[in-house]
Amino acid sequence: MAAEVRLALIIEYDGSCYKGFQYQKNHPSIQEEIETAIEKLTSQKIKIRGAGRTDAGVHALGQVIAFDLKSDLTANQVLTGLNHYLPRDIVVKTAYEVDKDFDPRRMAVNRVYKYSILNRKVRSPLQLRYSTLVREDLNIVEMRLAAELMLGTHDFGAFAGTLPKSTDSTVRNISKLEILILGDKIEIEVEGNAFLPHQVRRMVGAIIDVGLGKISVDYIKLILDGDNKKMKTKTKSMPSQGLCLVKVAYKIFPPPGK
Repeated sequence: MAAEVRLALIIEYDGSCYKGFQYQKNHPSIQEEIETAIEKLTSQKIKIRGAGRTDAGVHALGQVIAFDLKSDLTANQVLTGLNHYLPRDIVVKTAYEVDKDFDPRRMAVNRVYKYSILNRKVRSPLQLRYSTLVREDLNIVEMRLAAELMLGTHDFGAFAGTLPKSTDSTVRNISKLEILILGDKIEIEVEGNAFLPHQVRRMVGAIIDVGLGKISVDYIKLILDGDNKKMKTKTKSMPSQGLCLVKVAYKIFPPPGK
């Protein structure tokens, strides 16, 4: 009889056709597609755990999942088999056998997200699913000043969407926030220890509003200082298609030498 092993996979997906990573009744999800593929491959009903619950329409280059499996299949055979059964917009990039206590969410030390903006007058059919169009001119200097204020440890409650009742703190640490200009494309890369629901999209929304002159850099400072809790309603959440989970970092994963 095959011994039970824990496998961890790095997943890439286009989230356009899904209501997010987490399973939702009567709606397509990344989790459901992966669990269905596992059942087709192994005839076992498995519940997977993910490093992050990306929202509807959000993409991923480096989502990490883990699950326990009773099988003689190697990690590489699981990778090949799942990619056979998965739809074209989801793929397993790498697969590893890991320790039984590996938890992709709780053991993550850093997450990197990228938000892509197309800054030109007309839309791009080729970038429609992966960026958000901003037609107006943007003041990049002011945007970078706003981004600099967000670095470090702050209470980001004003940038959160609806919070779960279990949320014990809205303090998060942002270790990197860069704004890159690539022709008519702007990429905002955010790295932090963890994120609140919609936090990255609301942070980017505030940075864009600074670039448009709708709010000031000083206003961002007021939000972060928490002087006016009502300011939360003025920080818009950017559309989901521009957001991508790039990477989840761990101290012990991927396993050394693999």
